[in-house]
Amino acid sequence: MTLLPAERKKRIFTHNSYIKYLGTIIILIICLIAMLLGSVFGIFFGSEDTGGGQALQDAVAEIQTDYQDTIEEIKRQSTYDVVEISGAQIHWPEVLAVYAVKTGSTQEVATMDDTKKGKLKSIFWDVHTITHQTEDRQITEVIAAVDENGNLIGMENSTSKTYLLISVSHKTVGELAEQYSFSDVQKQQLTALLQPENDSLWTAALSGLETKDIVPTALTQVGNQGGAPYWRWYGFESRVDWPACFVSWCANEVGFIENGVIPRFALSAAQGIPWFQERGRWQPGDYTPQAGDIIFFDRPGADGTRDGQADHVGIVERVADGRVYTIEGDCENKCCQNNYPIGDSQICGYGCPAY
Repeated sequence: MTLLPAERKKRIFTHNSYIKYLGTIIILIICLIAMLLGSVFGIFFGSEDTGGGQALQDAVAEIQTDYQDTIEEIKRQSTYDVVEISGAQIHWPEVLAVYAVKTGSTQEVATMDDTKKGKLKSIFWDVHTITHQTEDRQITEVIAAVDENGNLIGMENSTSKTYLLISVSHKTVGELAEQYSFSDVQKQQLTALLQPENDSLWTAALSGLETKDIVPTALTQVGNQGGAPYWRWYGFESRVDWPACFVSWCANEVGFIENGVIPRFALSAAQGIPWFQERGRWQPGDYTPQAGDIIFFDRPGADGTRDGQADHVGIVERVADGRVYTIEGDCENKCCQNNYPIGDSQICGYGCPAY
């Protein structure tokens, strides 16, 4: 069909109009992105290196290491038998929201450099205060022994132990807003950043770093003997087998029980497995895990056989060179670190939290 000149002109005009319209939309989108990057909401776009050699993740990871090193230094300089740590949870969205509002008044927050990282560190340590003290306690321990018939029994032993009590206190965002003399507009920005509908944006910005808080929290407990902080927290009045109590305690410290990320379970390690299976978060023993996964074991009995049921549980610290490195409670009645080949026969499988 041959178009008349008028029809041809009309189609050309319509086509050109569409191109101009599309170009306008693209420009508006670019402008909107630029506005977001230049506002406090630019913090949600800081997960990638934008040319300064650093990303938001790098700064967060470095600060978490500093935090862990501070606690480890307290432990190195103290004489104690048992360490108890309270309040170890880090609330990164709150810290980063305060940073975004405080920094956004003079600089964009979508990129990271040494100067900005220094500001973020300063805010982090304004939020967190670590104190410690030692305390002597008279405690009763249950010691495994063998009776005259060769049966394994538990014997109570009263002893004195020195406890190192480390406490991490946190300022609220409201207290920080007052400390930094935030204006009404800045307070509104702070509230907007921390709205529940932004939770997924925070998760994306942190890209899993916050989910690994359970690992440094567990590491602070290495060396604890007797497990009293964990089984007492769970509600037991006297000592019980406590590997599952330990995992639950660590999960609670970083908010994962409250948020439905890890179940609360004790006594039987196997109690935790159905929870992960029902949610499609279970992997077999030959799986290569990730830091923060929950590892379940079927350990051999005295006769060297296994019954096919999980009887021990821990937290995956890391994976390297074909081995799984773990943090476990109740290993000879203390918190310890172990490692196993990937696919070791005593590994039942892994609960993989939806971090």
